[in-house]
Order: sequence, then C-alpha cells, then structure tokens
Amino acid sequence: MGLRIYAVLYLIFLYAPIALLPIFAFNDGTIIAFPLRGFTTEWFRQLTEIPALHGAVLNSLIIAVSSAVIATLLGICAARAATRFVFPGKKGIMGLIMLPLVLPEIIVAVSLLVVLLQLGLPLGAWTVVLGHVLICVPFSVAILNSAFQSLDVSLEEAAIDLGETRWSSFRLITLPLVMPGIISSLLISFTISLDEFIIAFFLTGTDPTLPVYLWGQLRFPQKIPVVMALGTLLVLASVILLAVAEYVRRRGAARTGQRDTGGLM
Repeated sequence: MGLRIYAVLYLIFLYAPIALLPIFAFNDGTIIAFPLRGFTTEWFRQLTEIPALHGAVLNSLIIAVSSAVIATLLGICAARAATRFVFPGKKGIMGLIMLPLVLPEIIVAVSLLVVLLQLGLPLGAWTVVLGHVLICVPFSVAILNSAFQSLDVSLEEAAIDLGETRWSSFRLITLPLVMPGIISSLLISFTISLDEFIIAFFLTGTDPTLPVYLWGQLRFPQKIPVVMALGTLLVLASVILLAVAEYVRRRGAARTGQRDTGGLM
C-alpha cells in the first residue's frame, strides 16, 4: 500500500507540470497564473504566423529524421554483432557503445564542441546530427538487441543451406522478422532527437532547432503563451510517437513468441 502511494505521488510530481501546459495554452491571458481569464485558441493560431518558428521546426525535422535513420542503421549492425558473433573485446566494445546512456548530456555536448572547434569544423545541422546519433545509438541497440535475441538462428542457417547467401538470408528472413524493432528504434530515436536541447544548444549553428528556438523565446514574457501552445503540441506528438513505438515493439514480441518483460512505456 505504501509503495502504491509513493508511486502515485511520484507520478503526480513528475507529470503535474506537463499537465499545466495545455491549461495555460488555452488561457486567454498573457500572464501564466491562476485564476484563468477564459478559453481561447489564439495562441495556437499565432503559431502559423511565425516564420522563424517554421524554420526551426523544419530544421528539427531534418535533424531528427537523419539522426533516427543513421542511429538505427548503426544499431542494427551493433545488435546483430552482439547477438550473433563472438569476438575479442566484445563486452568492452558494447559497454563503450552504451556509455552515452550514463554520461551527462552536457559533458557529451561540451566534449563534442571542443573537438569540433579544435578541428576547425563549422557548427551546423550536421554537427547536431552527429551529437544526436551518439546519444540515440544506445537506445537503438537496446531495442534491437531484444529483437535479434528473439530470433531462431536456425532460420538463417536453413536459408544458407538451401542456397541463399548470408546477405540474401538476412534481407529476406532476418530483416522482416526484426522490422518491428527497427520501426520502434526509428520512432524512439526520432522522438529523442526532436526533443533534445542541451547538445543542440551547444552544437547548433545559425539555424536553431525547435527546442533551442523555444529557449530563446522564454526571454520575452509576452510570447510565453505561444510557447505553452507549442509545448502542448510537442508533448502530444511525443506521447503519440512513444505509444506507437511501444505498440510496434509488443506486436513484434508477440509475433516472434518472445515473452514481454517490459519495454519503453
């Protein structure tokens, strides 16, 4: 009973600030405080009239899609190597791949910034993609490890015995079976990249990502309601993407007969 009460209080503490976003996003007032003045959709309408915001959204989408695709491709390679092969230093290499999960993002961001500046490379969207791939790969590997471990190795071996090459057996048999994990990895990586702020703040160039743009708007009190409206849309999009990723992951686990031991949500 005590554990349930603790869990409920923890969830309230964690999500209550997020629940306030839509409340103030529909509030007819520029001051973020109670009591509310009335209901309005004006702040959402204003989102369609800010060119700088549209540019930041487009920049974030390009970075998020690129990061998700690259991280998932690297995750497929790492997960397959970890589950199918034995090689020297395997545990150490996998530990290094998963290291960004436990490193503070600000340490990763500052380190990348120092390296890039020392190399004389200009900051821009590609440097943000580089940083986001670094932090997304461990999540991709964690998801795809589960997908690859649930497969029966004899399926590939049977295909090779029947005349298929290793590549064709992977493409025709393994890849379709792990596709739910791949889709889940893409969605999770996309969500992480889209919402990430610290690395983007340090590595972005003249074209900011959406989180960096929002941070800049907080300096202007009259624009805070618009930020609340945009934040509401971002939270909604993140919840939908995570729900779809978890649904796909569970469908994949059921399809391969894997016991569901818990996932992303």
